[in-house]
Parts: sequence; C-alpha cells; structure tokens
Amino acid sequence: MMQIIAVVITAIVLLFTVGVVILRTYTDPWHEKIADAGFVEKNIRIGTTNVNYAEGPDNGPALLLLHAQHMDWFSYSRVLPELSETFHVFAVSYHGHGKTTSVAENMNANQIGSDLAQFIETIVGEPVYATGNSSGGLLTAWLAANRPDLINAIVLEDPPFFNSEYPKVQQTIAYKSFTTCHNYVEAGAGDFLLYWLDSSAPFIQKQAGKGALPVMKAVVALTRGDDADKAIEMPFVPDALSLMLRGLSMYDPHFGAAFYDGSWQEGFDHAEALQRIECPALLLHANFECTQEGLLNGGLDQEEADEVIRLIPNAEYRKVDAGHVVHLEQPELFAGILKNFFLKQD
Repeated sequence: MMQIIAVVITAIVLLFTVGVVILRTYTDPWHEKIADAGFVEKNIRIGTTNVNYAEGPDNGPALLLLHAQHMDWFSYSRVLPELSETFHVFAVSYHGHGKTTSVAENMNANQIGSDLAQFIETIVGEPVYATGNSSGGLLTAWLAANRPDLINAIVLEDPPFFNSEYPKVQQTIAYKSFTTCHNYVEAGAGDFLLYWLDSSAPFIQKQAGKGALPVMKAVVALTRGDDADKAIEMPFVPDALSLMLRGLSMYDPHFGAAFYDGSWQEGFDHAEALQRIECPALLLHANFECTQEGLLNGGLDQEEADEVIRLIPNAEYRKVDAGHVVHLEQPELFAGILKNFFLKQD
C-alpha cells in the first residue's frame, strides 16, 4: 500500500514539475510565424518615451497598426504575415503598452499622437495608411485630424468615440477597467495583472468559465517566477483572452487611470477632430450590446457609429459580425478589408 502511495505522489510531483516547465517556457507559436514572415522587433527613443515596434519587409506602401488598450503590437500577429505580403508594416506599441515605456505625464492623446507623428517622420519616412483598434482608433483619428500630411487613409476598428469622453464613459463596461487602473495607481503596490484579475472576476468567468480565475492566477505566479516584467503568454485559453492577458502583464495602469479621470482626452474633442479628417476613412463597427446595468459593451452603439460617419467628410461604414477586436476574431476578413480599402486609394 505504501509503495502505491509513493508511486502516486511521485507521479503527481512529476506532472506538476512538467506543468511548471511548460508554463514557464511556453511561447505563442505566432512569434515564429511572424519572424518567418520577415518581421523584426525594434526600439526607438522619442522624447521621454522608448517606443517598441515590429517592422515587416518592404513589400509595398507603409501601413501603421495601432492596437487596442490593454494589448500590444503582438495582438496583430494573426494578420501580420498576410498584410506583409502587400504592405511595409509597422506595428507599434504606444505609450503604456507592451515594452514601450514612458512617464505618467505622457498618457494623453495629444502627447501620444505627437510622438506617433514623430515616429512616422523619423522611422517610416513617408505618409502611411493607418488603422487602429479601440484606443488605437482614437489615436488614428488624432493623426488624421492633426497631421494630415502623414496619413493617406485610415481604417477605424471599433473606436470608442464619444463614449470614452465624460460623462458617457461612466456608462460603459470599459469604465470598470479604468476604475481598476485608478484604484491600483492610488494603492501603488503589487502585480497589476493579479490585481486586475481579482477585480475582473465576472469577466474572467464569462470568458474562461467557472473556476478559471484561481487557475489563471496560479499560472501567472508560476510563469513570472522572479521576472516581474516577463510577458505572460497563456496556453489553453481563447486567442483574444490570451493576448489581452499578455498585454495586461506589461501594461502601465496610468494609461487607464487617465481615461478614468478624463485627462487622456484633454484637448482632444472627438466631434471636432472627426470633422477635420480629410483623408478617406472606413469605420469598422463591431457587435455591441447594452447590459442589464445599462452599460455599453462594445466600441460604439449604432447612434454613435452613425454620428462618426456624419462627421467625417469622406467616410465609409461597414458592420462586422465580430467582437471588439475584429482582427483577432476575423483575421482573414480584417486583412482583406484593409487591402481592399487601402489599395483602391492608389
């Protein structure tokens, strides 16, 4: 009997050890795929910000990709190989995200937009086609409105126009995450990803099922080890959630806190900026819903999407049957839309 118990214990210890090794050494297979496609990760210093980005081979006109909040440039990995066949792709992690580092005072649209404009001038060296998702869509609009000399055309991927401004921001699902960021900054201690997971238990349960939260927290602790800056890449969960957790593991919560207190939007009036966009624009409108609490879950409701199209002088509209991050849920569709829209501008 004792021998059987010893064998069982040994097997459990072995399985645990193997599991720890797998978790600590796991890397998303798309790293290899985008490397094979010719992408190289680089860094450039712009003012007080160290900008991390990935550049693909020069196979066509320049294309700038700006990810959603809580993510980083790698969230575009599923579309990078296909897009690189047609464009010279620059996928940028903007301030507060990924390996890009900056100071808290820079977490606002005007500063980030100005730094992105300098990135285009310094690194790209020519006007670009640009697309941005969520907060990245807001920055894409900022560039088109304020630096039209640098932008040929834009695709806005479910950007939160109007509802990320006060007072409407308080009636969105996103505001819960902004509140978490604010509270963390005020408390100022601990691992932000673990803090965010604890504060977002209902979201985790909806995305990954009951009982997922303690397992995910254990995975984070095991994966990080002694490296507090290690990017978390978690197997066995949906792509969108995995890439969001990766982004959150490197995220500066001062960015979200600036949405909470409204300082991110200071000097950036959405309606006024949209009216100044002269280049061709395409709005991709993803699915949305209003929760039982009366909160918007999505980038735009229909009324807001209609207002975006009304305000931009040269805009097209396309409804997409996908969640907020279209390029993850429908990568082939997204890549095709970008190629069709941008290339017809030539």
